[in-house]
Amino acid sequence: MKRVVSVSLGSTTRDKRVEVELLGEQLVLERIGTNGDIKKAIALYNKLDGQVDAFGMGGIDLAVGTQDHEYPLHAAHRLIEGVTKTPVLDGRGLKHTLERRCMQIVEQEIGDRLRPKRAMVNVALDRYGMAESLIEAGYEMVFGDFLFALGLPIPLHTLRGVNAVASVLAPLVGRFASIDMIYPTGEKQHKTTPRFVKWYQWATVIAGDCSYTKRHMPPRLDGKTILTNTTTEADVARFREAGARYLITTTPRYQGRSFGTNVMEAALVAIAGKGRRLSQSELLAMISEMDLRPQIETLNTQACDNRERM
Repeated sequence: MKRVVSVSLGSTTRDKRVEVELLGEQLVLERIGTNGDIKKAIALYNKLDGQVDAFGMGGIDLAVGTQDHEYPLHAAHRLIEGVTKTPVLDGRGLKHTLERRCMQIVEQEIGDRLRPKRAMVNVALDRYGMAESLIEAGYEMVFGDFLFALGLPIPLHTLRGVNAVASVLAPLVGRFASIDMIYPTGEKQHKTTPRFVKWYQWATVIAGDCSYTKRHMPPRLDGKTILTNTTTEADVARFREAGARYLITTTPRYQGRSFGTNVMEAALVAIAGKGRRLSQSELLAMISEMDLRPQIETLNTQACDNRERM
């Protein structure tokens, strides 16, 4: 049985271990949080190197950017300096393949219920494929890279604007920013400070990383659709209680948990058995063979009924 371990800087309360069968292979998928403890994360990577088939990197990416231009995050690379045997995947491959087509599938299934067509992507440089998918599906956009990543009240409305900002700021952030400046880790993932409520209220679809979405969400999300991937049963309950209409995860749900793209990409790498990151064409072939597609869950039927009568 092959084993995939995601070493995450996030909270241990989000840990999960499941056994699944994918493409005829038996796999253990495991997420181990470190509560933001960088030394513990490094120790886990070093201890398990060569003992597992693939690592997922949770809580931080090795790079951010567009499909054509990536900006390395040096703080993340320092976590895996001692890893020499096991491939490490941060999910970028699936973000540019699986998530790149997500809204085209969603539109076919429930597109007529997602009106008006307005979407907020909390950090486009983290979810560029998802952002492109929403644009291609005809959504009016707000990109919150300044809002959510830097805390600055400056919304962006085009990917051209995101690219321009990235070309100036991303190299500096990637080289000099610490991990906790870039991404909420450990117990910070449980803290919510409502901000940028105007854009939560404006959007019909609130898209992007789940931790970013929860970090500043208002108490009520009535009728909203959440598009994300890494969700626990507690996350699902929270969105339901806030009144959200649909929860769409870009990765499959196993035993109540949708794992992050880092885990699922690591699973595909483990199955392929090539000991390296897979190309986009290789990933697309496996995605097609597995028929991986967005998982759409109705959270509040009353919200649906009310909206459809309007």
